[in-house]
Amino acid sequence: MQGVITKGIGGLYFVKVKDRVIECKARGKFRYTGLSPVIGDKVEIMLETDDTKGVIEKIFTRDTEMIRPVVANVTQAFVVFAFKKPDLNMELLNKFLVLCEHYRLKIVLCLNKLDLIEKVDEELIKELESVGCDIVFLKAKEGEGLGELRAKIKNNISVFCGPSGVGKSTILNSILGREAMKTGDISKKSQKGKHTTRHSELIEYEEGFLLDTPGFSSLSLDFIEKEQLQHCFPEFEKYRHECRFSNCMHYKEPNCGVKEAVEVNEIYRDRYKFYIKTLEEIIARGNRK
Repeated sequence: MQGVITKGIGGLYFVKVKDRVIECKARGKFRYTGLSPVIGDKVEIMLETDDTKGVIEKIFTRDTEMIRPVVANVTQAFVVFAFKKPDLNMELLNKFLVLCEHYRLKIVLCLNKLDLIEKVDEELIKELESVGCDIVFLKAKEGEGLGELRAKIKNNISVFCGPSGVGKSTILNSILGREAMKTGDISKKSQKGKHTTRHSELIEYEEGFLLDTPGFSSLSLDFIEKEQLQHCFPEFEKYRHECRFSNCMHYKEPNCGVKEAVEVNEIYRDRYKFYIKTLEEIIARGNRK
């Protein structure tokens, strides 16, 4: 019998199998393999004699595996940021975009609290569109834009990510029509979101699953290998073949197609600067080892 782990608490795993959820434990053999069940895992279970509980016998190969939060087989990320309260932090947004690219996730950028600004910065939107992600404008509390998100859920395991206070829980609750996760307010002192999500859980919705994850105020990207970082910037791809060196990292090398594209404004300079800053942090980490 096969299913998907939707929740894990204290060594117990709740596995969705067709129209029921079965409470399971993991076989002791997993302790010796170094592989532990996580939310999103596709597993094979065996029912116990009373058919109400089971045991996880096998964990199928994971297509993706996120570290923060720990969840497997995510296919899509709803990256939620607000225009105001809290203000849109481009460096933090770029970190989330790079992280999602690293995990090979389809990205839907959700720009919330549209009602708090007078006019959308068109140049900012063009820069974000150059990354290749879908962009949805939201007024989550009024329900505006949620229909676009609902249409993207089917056949995906989708994760909500972004800093606290931007409306992730409000969006999820509005989509589901119930309070699946508690919503919070903005700190008046710092104008940053208060941490509101208490746990992670896959919630089934219209032939897909949704996961609400804790918001982050900062992210570290220095676990990414320096050679792999460039692949997290999809706008570089069409210019990489123009580089003189096949192993070019678009840093200090001469005759670099990516750097030339930056100079003629075919790649946004701010994105390239963020790439260089992140690359230097990764290199510095390597030198400290």
